Amino acid sequence: MAAASNQKSRKVKALLAGGLVLGVGAAVTLAAWTEQEWATGNFTAGSFNVQGSTDGAAWDENEIPGEAAAISFSLDPDGPNPAENLSPDTTVAGAFALRTAAGTTYDATVELLSSSATETTPGDSANLTYGIFIVDNMAACTEDAIPAAGNEVIANGTAFGSVSGATVINLAKGASTTETGAPVTLCFQVHAGAGLDEGQVNNATWQFEAASVE
Repeated sequence: MAAASNQKSRKVKALLAGGLVLGVGAAVTLAAWTEQEWATGNFTAGSFNVQGSTDGAAWDENEIPGEAAAISFSLDPDGPNPAENLSPDTTVAGAFALRTAAGTTYDATVELLSSSATETTPGDSANLTYGIFIVDNMAACTEDAIPAAGNEVIANGTAFGSVSGATVINLAKGASTTETGAPVTLCFQVHAGAGLDEGQVNNATWQFEAASVE
């Protein structure tokens, strides 16, 4: 009986060993081939630049107050010394154009952020009001020009120091990265009220901000 019991025990151990072997074999079988896939991406920022011009020929970036473009205001676009012609109840006009620069990869919106008039000789700047609207070209900006429907940026009669009601100006990027965008010409009209003082001199400043459009 003891011999039979030992033989049975050896069979059980043999079966257990076989089971262990089979278990190890199954683990090896489950370890199939593996491989990896990778993906990468490059991210390059676009370019954005807006330029201004007072004559439609020379363009520059006037990005700080000390480098503001000097608009030439005139009763007669062809007349001499136009800045000296202002008198009570008259209007002078001056043009300023905006465009996106070559290499710009986005369209732009431009907003009028502020306006101001500083007195350099005695005289109340409240006697001056202004308006801005879009015209076809520089020559179309005169003191008699009237805003076409939908082209008004800010209404005539607006007090300096106010930009209330100003609308957004849209600029398109160039057809290619080597081309500038089509210019948008703004006509500024400044009206002198009846209380304008003789010899009064005021320096007006307008601030615009351009933002890229995705």
